[in-house]
Amino acid sequence: MLKKLLPTIFLLFSLFIPSFAQDRGNIEIIKDPQIDTLVQKHIQSNQLQPTIEGYRIQIYFESGNQARTLANRIKERFEQIYPDKGAYLSFNEPYYRVRVGDFRDKISAEAFRQLLLQDFPNAFIVPDHVYFEKIEN
Repeated sequence: MLKKLLPTIFLLFSLFIPSFAQDRGNIEIIKDPQIDTLVQKHIQSNQLQPTIEGYRIQIYFESGNQARTLANRIKERFEQIYPDKGAYLSFNEPYYRVRVGDFRDKISAEAFRQLLLQDFPNAFIVPDHVYFEKIEN
């Protein structure tokens, strides 16, 4: 008796459940108003600190009388070859350096470094603060 009744129960149950589960009305999200406040604070914090820990590729590192001139030339040469990538010239006494790219992970930086080796054979990856909005995948 139970073996015959059980399939009938499942059949009836399956007919009624879709009508309850497939209500295609509007969804109302009820949330605490402080969530919006926290999101705004997070956005403001990111605007004040636009960089995160990541990687760049250093293509020039030198000191001396002509280091600044050479650094500018290297940077300009890079920008001509890769106009859509970021190039950054910095001075940390006594060295001028040119670093390129904004990478979140070392794997992405390594893939780009492989492309650079033909034009910049001494390129190497360095940890750096990178701009969040410019991060390359």
